[in-house]
Amino acid sequence: MIQKTTDENLVHALWKETWIKVLTYFLLSCLIIFLVFNKQISNSIIRSYQPVINQNIITSNDKTKFKSDPNSVRKLTLAQITSARINAKDIPIIGQISVPDDGINLPIARGINNKNLAFAAGTFRQDMKMGQGNYALAGHNMSNLGPNLLFSPLYYRAKVGQKIYVTDMRKIYIYQITTKQFISKYRVDLVENTKSKIITLITCDAIGNNRLLVRGKYIKKLQYKNAPQNLQRAFNRKFNY
Repeated sequence: MIQKTTDENLVHALWKETWIKVLTYFLLSCLIIFLVFNKQISNSIIRSYQPVINQNIITSNDKTKFKSDPNSVRKLTLAQITSARINAKDIPIIGQISVPDDGINLPIARGINNKNLAFAAGTFRQDMKMGQGNYALAGHNMSNLGPNLLFSPLYYRAKVGQKIYVTDMRKIYIYQITTKQFISKYRVDLVENTKSKIITLITCDAIGNNRLLVRGKYIKKLQYKNAPQNLQRAFNRKFNY
């Protein structure tokens, strides 16, 4: 009886040790997979957001409550990107921005917060209108995940003289880049309204401590339906590709 009990205890101890080893191996494997594929998964989730944008959607979202909290915006984690994607239907899309020379084509969302900026450029102020004053947008520099995501291309490709196009699906407003410079993250004055018609694009620098400013002057506007075919193709291409 004593021998049987001892044998049972030994078997139980060996089973427990084996189970701990299996569990440890499983957890380590999961961690390795997460570390190896974190970038690919995040990249794929962001690129999966391909909302339909039309005049009715924009008109409806223009009436939603303005929700903006720039101070809450942080570098996106996989968990935040996933959460934002689950709730992406609530992102208030009010337009679209294209910088063809840089490969940028993105929705414009009303307000700045982590959910909006996970998939779109966000408006700094409630009173902003395309083609009027300072049309100021923020976007994430996600070059650690991919060179074409969100505002990442601005960091590497934006140049003075390039054209920036924004649209509300009725008209297209055309700007030309006049400035590209690094600024302090405290320069909130640069997104305030102005008498002159300009566009201001803000994203993070390489390490996120400060900001990259791309600014352009207003050139003209045209009817969306009358836009040249190459410009319509630029707006019709997939986002974040």
